[in-house]
Amino acid sequence: QVQLVESGGGLVQAGGSLRLSCAASGRTFSDYAMGWFRQAPGKEREFVAAITWSGGSTYYPDSVKGRFAISRDNAKNTAYLQMNSLKPEDTAVYYCAADLGIATLFKVRAQYWGQGTQVTVSS
Repeated sequence: QVQLVESGGGLVQAGGSLRLSCAASGRTFSDYAMGWFRQAPGKEREFVAAITWSGGSTYYPDSVKGRFAISRDNAKNTAYLQMNSLKPEDTAVYYCAADLGIATLFKVRAQYWGQGTQVTVSS
């Protein structure tokens, strides 16, 4: 089992920044690819970012590319999502997730999920 706990969400004005953290416990963190996802009210959960177990490769959809950055610190068992130039349409509950295969994350699937943290961007 892997337990994931997100933090760092909140209310921010458009153009601002937030940094989300995802603290992991349980199995070996560095075995897992990590991903961030978001779900806005009335919408499906969508892929936001993913990073390989080593941190050597990162992936983003066009909607956040250049504004968001995923990273990880395997020594601290933590993944991060730095969000810059935030827009009102970024408002959602943000979830982190872990899976042994990064391709699974691209399908908005994962073996383990966190509980989510709310991000609200005001215009």
